[in-house]
Amino acid sequence: MSRHPSFGKSNKATKKRNVLKRFERIDVLKKLGRWEEGKNSRVTGLPKTPVLQ
Repeated sequence: MSRHPSFGKSNKATKKRNVLKRFERIDVLKKLGRWEEGKNSRVTGLPKTPVLQ
């Protein structure tokens, strides 16, 4: 069975994203030294982070 053309190309998932998921933002904050386990463990209100490539 073939896929409908509206689904797009199969390599569409490899497109670069311009937003980070929560765990990616936490990893960036850890690399920058701005993450403290007890203090920053809130679900919302994470500080903004640069998108590292």
